[in-house]
Amino acid sequence: MDSKRALDMAGRLALRAAGDVEPSPLVGCVIARGDQVLGLGHYRRWGGPHAEVEALADCRRRGRDPRGATCYVTLEPCRHTGKTPPCTGALIEAGIARVVYARRDPGEESGGGAEVLRAAGIEVERCTESGLAMAVGEAFAKRVVTGLPWVVAKWAQTMDGRLATRAGHSKWISGEASRRRVHRLRARVDAIITGLGTVVADDPMLTARGVRRMRRTAARVVIDAGLDIPLSSRLVATARETPTIVLCAREMATAPISAGARAALHEAGVKVVGVESVPGGPPGRLDLAAALRLLRSDHGVSTAMLEAGPGLLGAMIEADLVDEAVVYVAPLLLGDEMARAVVRGRVVDSLTAGKRWRLLRIRRCEQDVELTYRRAGEVER
Repeated sequence: MDSKRALDMAGRLALRAAGDVEPSPLVGCVIARGDQVLGLGHYRRWGGPHAEVEALADCRRRGRDPRGATCYVTLEPCRHTGKTPPCTGALIEAGIARVVYARRDPGEESGGGAEVLRAAGIEVERCTESGLAMAVGEAFAKRVVTGLPWVVAKWAQTMDGRLATRAGHSKWISGEASRRRVHRLRARVDAIITGLGTVVADDPMLTARGVRRMRRTAARVVIDAGLDIPLSSRLVATARETPTIVLCAREMATAPISAGARAALHEAGVKVVGVESVPGGPPGRLDLAAALRLLRSDHGVSTAMLEAGPGLLGAMIEADLVDEAVVYVAPLLLGDEMARAVVRGRVVDSLTAGKRWRLLRIRRCEQDVELTYRRAGEVER
């Protein structure tokens, strides 16, 4: 079987578990002899059998012997004992003759499985031709290497790139099919991040509704340096039902002047967390990278969704903290130069100064189009 075709298949298998396995990686596996598929598997849930073990079990269920076959897997097989035994051992014991993988495992303990397999006499090859197989492991690689969560920005825009009218009206730019897709995305992430401006303007709930299967309950995270979130907002009112965190300037988390606001938020069930400000920056401007690192280390956030206005969205993009963008383009044209743009805060005098992205996927949602982008220039981590 052609390696790219097999790894594309493995990538599609891996995507089935999005929201179920993080912070572990999405992994898919195909075991084949020639053009005959012997077994299929993917990592289904955190702590469960890995993709290679699932594929080997599928071979047995089908009554097919994997001895001498080729294993195609999106991520280099692990060599360590964690929640489960090493996949390298399972492949060696099963008599697999050849392993083709897309992305190296960047983990200090789990990485290096290719050398273990080679030492056991198995032919090992790395193939990067499948963009899908490479993409499914990108979030895991980023988390391991940087300690930051994977950040997906979502927005709906008009054909001329506007988020709202000049008066701020944005409901509803996208159609119902697009909004259903957004709720599905919300049900697969650990946190939904927004800014104070969006809370004041839209009073959102930021919850997943009408979803067939809730894979995760996302914490709502508000970037609010001055601790000005209205106590009457729906986020505060429902904080005991859905985890809600307000990230404020570190001094506001302890200052006497904000004691009343902190007490009221605590009473409502909101967690108030102080974050350091940008070194040398304007007073009260939070260090967004530090905020994300704190969400990852202290609150277990592996994947975050950014649903914010042009200010916070622009700041996150400018700091290269957004990894993926899911954009819904509606068949609507405003033609008003004062209508609100998708991002603001950048000064660009040439096309080369713009931020480049790579198109990952296109999907039609009734009359809208869903475009999924990743930041350009992602290198092997």
